[in-house]
Amino acid sequence: SRVASVMGNPHLNSILRTNNNNLSTKLHAEEPDSNDDRNVNPSPSSSLGESEAGILGISGIVAASIMIYSESVLFQTGCGLPAGPAGLVGAAEGVSYLGVVGLVGFSLFTKITTGSGLPPGPRGVLGLAEGLSYLAVLAGIFVLIAQVTNFGYIPNAVPMEGGMCS
Repeated sequence: SRVASVMGNPHLNSILRTNNNNLSTKLHAEEPDSNDDRNVNPSPSSSLGESEAGILGISGIVAASIMIYSESVLFQTGCGLPAGPAGLVGAAEGVSYLGVVGLVGFSLFTKITTGSGLPPGPRGVLGLAEGLSYLAVLAGIFVLIAQVTNFGYIPNAVPMEGGMCS
């Protein structure tokens, strides 16, 4: 730049200034900053491996299926599933409701913290489980309203001797 100004050539002076600005811009662009992707914490769903996503997906599909069946029985009869032998059917129903609520909660947490929902998982099983879980929750809200409207009560979670659904 000094040589160009000493020589008095304005055209050469502007070329040298342009090259100096481009060089400094390139140097600054290569420096990592706080917005660099390497500094971002991994999302909760990205920490799921393929096997964990597959297990969560299959469990979610089974739980949502049980919950949807339970809701259809409740909608038709006004009572949930019977306890079954040694209470196994009732236990599966209760665990399924908890699992579906947990999966929807995990999905919402992931959506809020990362901006995207759960990954599809192997062969899409986690995505299917997520969709069925949201469907089961929406159906549950509908069935709850229908239950109160049609039958006037909400059955107990644990059937009582002499109760409405005993």
